Amino acid sequence: MLVTTTHLEQTAPEQLVPGSQPLPHNARVEQVVDISPEFSRFLYQCVGSGWNWTDRLPLARSQWDAILRTPGAETWVLWLDGAPAGYIELMGRPGPAGSDVEILYFGLFPEFLGRGLGGALLAEGIQQAWQLDRRWPGFQPVSRVWVHTCSLDGPAALANYQARGMTVFKTEEEDIEPQDASTGLWPAEQP
Repeated sequence: MLVTTTHLEQTAPEQLVPGSQPLPHNARVEQVVDISPEFSRFLYQCVGSGWNWTDRLPLARSQWDAILRTPGAETWVLWLDGAPAGYIELMGRPGPAGSDVEILYFGLFPEFLGRGLGGALLAEGIQQAWQLDRRWPGFQPVSRVWVHTCSLDGPAALANYQARGMTVFKTEEEDIEPQDASTGLWPAEQP
């Protein structure tokens, strides 16, 4: 299967465009400061099981935890009526000319798609990415926020990134075989 990967970036915080809808009164986005590997895996599988997210599934708990404890790693969760509805995971990397922040994972749980929450969550996540250096001693001011998405991701992903002011800086095509869908959160429905 031919998969297209699109890399997007912002190089200044002024490029951020807010979501077209604000979060509803019963929603909030909060950083999970001391996230456990179990909660992180839960978020990853709830959001990514329908989009062929499998890269982290083979990791042992200690490997997953090591990623979460990396300086500059942050997880921000969208809560709706007290329940998680989506998340964004950031990874800051300090550099001599400024810190770089990658959006590693972003998305909503399936039942929250199509409600206008994705734009607001992404805008909040990008805003937090631009401020990451303020929360991590030793990091230089953030000079770039970037992400990559592929044609296996949700159909609104690329448009949402672009609507938030991110611009394409690279596109790649690769012939890959998607992983077995049975690695998802739930087994396939039986007829």
